[in-house]
Amino acid sequence: MSIVVSREQAKAERRRALLAAAAQLFAERGFERVSLDDLGAAVGVSGPAVYRHFAGKQAVLAALLVDASAGLLDGARAVLADHDTNANGAMRADGDARADAASSIPDARQALRALVAFHVAFAVENPDVIRVQSADLESLADADRRTVRGLQRQYVELWVDVLESLHSGEQRSLLRTRAHAAFGLMNSTPHSARGAARDTRAVLATMAEAALSPEAS
Repeated sequence: MSIVVSREQAKAERRRALLAAAAQLFAERGFERVSLDDLGAAVGVSGPAVYRHFAGKQAVLAALLVDASAGLLDGARAVLADHDTNANGAMRADGDARADAASSIPDARQALRALVAFHVAFAVENPDVIRVQSADLESLADADRRTVRGLQRQYVELWVDVLESLHSGEQRSLLRTRAHAAFGLMNSTPHSARGAARDTRAVLATMAEAALSPEAS
C-alpha cells in the first residue's frame, strides 16, 4: 500500500470519526452549544485540526445532513434496482412492459417491504442523525438546506411511486402523506430503547408495513 493511499484512508477515517462525533454531540447538546474544540477533543485532535477536513462547524453540519440524505436516496434506488422494478412498478428493469398492471402488485409489495427494512435499519443505526435533522436543519446555510430538502423530496417520491402501484387511484399528495407518516413512525428511534435494536427493528418494520399497505386504507 502506498503512502499516499494510506494517508487518504486515514483522512477519510478521521472525517467519518468527526461526523460520528458531531452527530452525537449535536444530538446531545444542540448545534449551537458545540464548538470545534469539542469536536476535535471527541476524536483526539485539536480544534484547529478539524479545519483540515471541514471549513468550519457549519460545514460539519452540512456534511452530516447532506451525507445522510444522499445515502438514503442512493440506498432506496439500490433497493428498487435489486427488486427488478422501476419506481412505479409498472415496468421491469429490462424495459419490457407487464402484460397486466395487477401483476406489478407483488413486486411493489416486495419493494415496499425492502424499502421499509432499509429505512428502519438506517433509523435504528443513526438515531443521533435523526435528532440533529429534526432540531438543527434550520441551522444550515440556505444552499445546504435546499440541497438536503431536494434530496429528501426525491427520496419521498421513490416511496410514493411504489405506493402508487399498491393504492390504485389514490392521489399522489395523499400517498406523500402516507409516506411522511410512516417516516415519522420509523424515525422514532431516538425515543426507542437502544439496547433492543433487533426487537425495535421488527416492531417498527411491522407497524410501518401495516400502515402503508392497502389493507390499512
